[in-house]
Amino acid sequence: MTKMTHGVLVTGAAGFVGSHLLDLLYQHNESPVAWCRPHGAQPPHNKQLLTQNNPSIEWKSIDLLNREAVEHAIAELRPDIVYHCAGAPHVGQSWNNVHQTLQSNVQGTHNLLKALRKSDVRARILIPGTALVYQQSQEAMTEEHPVKPLDPYAVSKLAQEQVGLCFANEGNGSVIVTRSFNHIGPRQASVFALSGFARRIAEIEAGQAEPIIFAGNLSAKRDITDVRDTVRAYYVLMQQGVTGRIYNVCSGKTWSIKELLDLLLEKASVPITVKIKGDRLRPNDAAVLLGNPNRIRNELGWKPEISIRNTIHDLLTYWRGVIS
Repeated sequence: MTKMTHGVLVTGAAGFVGSHLLDLLYQHNESPVAWCRPHGAQPPHNKQLLTQNNPSIEWKSIDLLNREAVEHAIAELRPDIVYHCAGAPHVGQSWNNVHQTLQSNVQGTHNLLKALRKSDVRARILIPGTALVYQQSQEAMTEEHPVKPLDPYAVSKLAQEQVGLCFANEGNGSVIVTRSFNHIGPRQASVFALSGFARRIAEIEAGQAEPIIFAGNLSAKRDITDVRDTVRAYYVLMQQGVTGRIYNVCSGKTWSIKELLDLLLEKASVPITVKIKGDRLRPNDAAVLLGNPNRIRNELGWKPEISIRNTIHDLLTYWRGVIS
C-alpha cells in the first residue's frame, strides 16, 4: 500500500528567493510548509514578507545538515512538492567559506533527498542552480554549453545539481534543475552588488553615510531578471517541467553593472560619487554572463514580465523603507 503524501515544502523559505516564492504560492492559494535555519532569519521579522503573518504557512526551523532532524521532518510531512531554495548563495563569500559552501549546497541537498528516499516519498523537486557552472563565453549559453565552474560556489552548485539528477535517474522522484542567471529585487541581502548600492543610496539619503559608493568591476555584463519573475519560472517549471531536464532561467539580454548603478543613481535624491576599489574585484569574474532562454520559453511559455527599471525602483524603495 502506497503511503499518502501531502503538501508543498519550501526550504530556505526565509531567504531572498524563498520568501518571494512564498508570496507567489500564497497568490496561488497554496499553503506551504516553510523551512528556515534554526539560527538564521526568522519570521515574522524577516524581510517584509507579504505572507509573514499568514496563518496558512507553517514555519519550521530545520537544519539541513542535521540528517536525523531532516529525516524526521520529512517522514512527518511527506511532501509531494519540494522547492529546495536553501543553501549558501554568495560567490564572493564562498572563497573564504569553502567548506561551509560545499556543506550547505551539497551535503544539505543530499540529506534532503536521502530523507525523501528513506520515507519512500516520491516527490517532485525543484533544485535551483546557477549559470556560473558554465564555461565562460561571450555568446548566449544554451543548456548544452560546456560546464567549467571557476569558484567554490559554482563547484558546489554543479555538485548539487548532479546529486539531484542522480536521485532522479535512480527513480526516486521527479527532479527539475535550473541554471538561473542573475536575479535581483527587494529583500536581497546587501552583500550582493546592486542591493548593496541601493542600501548605500538609502543610507546616504538618510544622512547615515558619506555620499560615496565604492564599487568593483562595473564593466561586467550580466543577464538580469527580477526575482519575482524568477520564482514564477520555478512555479511554471514545477507544473510543466520535464524531470531530469535542465532549464536556463534568464532574459537573453545583458546589462552592465554600470548601467544598473546609473539607473539607481538617477533615482537618488542627493548627488553621489562612485569610486572603484580594488578589494571589491573578484577572482575569475566573468566579463559577460548571457543566457539563451529558448528552452523555457518554447517549452513552457515563460518569459520575464517585470522591466529592470521597475526592479531597480522597487529595490531602492525597499531599502529606503528598511533604513527609515
